[in-house]
Amino acid sequence: MKLEIFSDDAAVARAAASLIAAQARQAVAQRGLFLLAVSGGKTPWAMLKLLRFEDMPWASVHIFQIDERIAPDGDPDRNLTHLHESLLGHAPILPENIHAMPVNALDPSEGARDYALTLQAWCGDPPILDLAHLGLGADGHTASLIPGDPVLDVLDRDVALTGVYQNHRRMTLTFSLINRSRMILWLATGAAKVPMIQRLLDRDQDIPAGRINQDRAILLADRSAVLTVAGQE
Repeated sequence: MKLEIFSDDAAVARAAASLIAAQARQAVAQRGLFLLAVSGGKTPWAMLKLLRFEDMPWASVHIFQIDERIAPDGDPDRNLTHLHESLLGHAPILPENIHAMPVNALDPSEGARDYALTLQAWCGDPPILDLAHLGLGADGHTASLIPGDPVLDVLDRDVALTGVYQNHRRMTLTFSLINRSRMILWLATGAAKVPMIQRLLDRDQDIPAGRINQDRAILLADRSAVLTVAGQE
């Protein structure tokens, strides 16, 4: 995995927005669409705010969710709420190109199956995302692939449900789909991430993040997050 280090979280957000825009232009030139899946988090929301000022081929961009909490529409815990506030309410993206996880389906398991079909319809069979943006939790989780949750063992589906984690069940993309992505973009900022960044770089299979394919991955981090990682000073 390629590691790039920046001065602070704002610089990480700027670099990530620029990278996504470049990947979008390349994907549209090559395949006519850019298929992007995004996670939540403070630095990612800053990244998405900046993305609306980038040279993006918006008419050909489709946005999917990496994961989402099962909570009412507009709930502040929902990733979609922040996604609208940071990007979707401002960028000239077509409403039909926004593919939100149907977490409020009467049967969430059926909602997960429907989302898998949506991904298949737009991203191929099997679905392949152009870029999957991931975060890294202090417990080593990524997406909503949570330590100790049975979702870690779901290998025959691209979308699955978790148990309760931080007060919510969640819908998440699984390892199977994430690992097929053409590019995986990690963002990690802050000193609290140092131990898990080291384990991620070591491909530690004991944390969920360590099971993500690193062959086509890039990690953007700030100096405080990598101060003691990989010999950085």
